Amino acid sequence: MKLLLRILITAILVMVIARFMSPNVILADGIQTSFMVAIVLGLLNFFVKPILVLFTLPATILTLGLFLLVINAIIIMLCSHFVTGFHVNSFFTALLFSIILSLSQSLVYKLTEDNK
Repeated sequence: MKLLLRILITAILVMVIARFMSPNVILADGIQTSFMVAIVLGLLNFFVKPILVLFTLPATILTLGLFLLVINAIIIMLCSHFVTGFHVNSFFTALLFSIILSLSQSLVYKLTEDNK
């Protein structure tokens, strides 16, 4: 249930962020494409991101972790490549999109967290 809620939150955030970044981020077909983006982002973050982090560990250490932002942008660009109807124009747009998405996900997850 928690996984489905996270996918729903991510899909809604992708729709909102794409709307604000509309000339540079294209999200066709609305909610269906945003759900696909959320699922593909989750899969890429689970399978591909750890490999990228491992291979770029020296650069991540040298930049005190800031290179992880570049890895997040690469994940967004890969998602743009795999999901039809989702397009990000440039690397810097993907970087900004990933920063906004990460911050908004952290905020929303914190607000919807179960305090037991």
